[in-house]
Amino acid sequence: METKWLEDFVSLAETRSFSRSAQLRHVTQPAFSRRIQSLETWAGTDLVDRSNYPTRLTPGGETLYAQSLEVLQALQSTRAMLRGHASAGQDVIEFAVPHTLAFTFFPAWVSALRQQFGPIKSRLIALNVHDAVMRLVEGSCDLLIAYHHPSQPFQLDADRYEMVSLGEEVVAPYAKPDADGAPMFLLPGRPGQPLPYLGYAPGAYLGQMVDLILKQSGTAIHFDRVYETDMAEGLKAMALEGHGIAFLPFSAVKKDLCARKLVSAVPLDLKGLQITMEVRLYRERPSVKENGKLGGHRSAPSVERATKSAAQALWDYLLAQGRKDPTDVVLL
Repeated sequence: METKWLEDFVSLAETRSFSRSAQLRHVTQPAFSRRIQSLETWAGTDLVDRSNYPTRLTPGGETLYAQSLEVLQALQSTRAMLRGHASAGQDVIEFAVPHTLAFTFFPAWVSALRQQFGPIKSRLIALNVHDAVMRLVEGSCDLLIAYHHPSQPFQLDADRYEMVSLGEEVVAPYAKPDADGAPMFLLPGRPGQPLPYLGYAPGAYLGQMVDLILKQSGTAIHFDRVYETDMAEGLKAMALEGHGIAFLPFSAVKKDLCARKLVSAVPLDLKGLQITMEVRLYRERPSVKENGKLGGHRSAPSVERATKSAAQALWDYLLAQGRKDPTDVVLL
């Protein structure tokens, strides 16, 4: 039995919706349903009454729900205390960062930070979006860097977490240029001649952003999905080889655009095929003790622990930089 099954079950018990819980847990609905079924197999009984809408728990499910809260709270509190002991006095700042930002945004950001703020010692923990957020919730990192868009906000409790805006990121479509420097594949494509599309795997955060771009586009786009992966760097590698069009963050393609290894796949007269996201830095408020929430369910009570002096100094610096330009910093 995996603890994430219990976390999924607690979310389902409180949202009463498989689809909503799957969204909040950053997995596909089929994958979420399989996890609940795995938990039921482990428990040896039905936990969810699927004959009703909204979803209700069976008597066995109600019992497991109450026990799950206690188990998860105890585990997370213990883990936070252990990690607090292990990291006390260290000057290494631990960042939890989704894979795409780890490869694209983070290296350049740290370089600029060292020039302006000074030397820092950092440890990068590259994960998928859900696991990166869970690192913060479990107290397993000092800071979380993540994308934000109003259509896909993280359900982080404002009383427990605070945030600084680090800037913006634009996602747009790119393709390899031909011998004349023109894109090998140019949007929007034709019904009988769809363009080869390099897409994100289902459930990927950037894939959801691309879906929003296409949904809001006033022009019909004709694609033939020929490849998919979770990571933007994987899509970029395929685009560089001329396999199709990929929607990529600007930070991932900046150097390739300057070298003319990639070009925009959008003609000048076609608008709206890009989206702007915010890049945010999150941390747990140092003195919080109350229960927080993530993904529609309760998380363990935070264990009060000393904030690393290096992490606090960096936070204070970024907060001060934001105050110089109020549009660049927002606190939850």
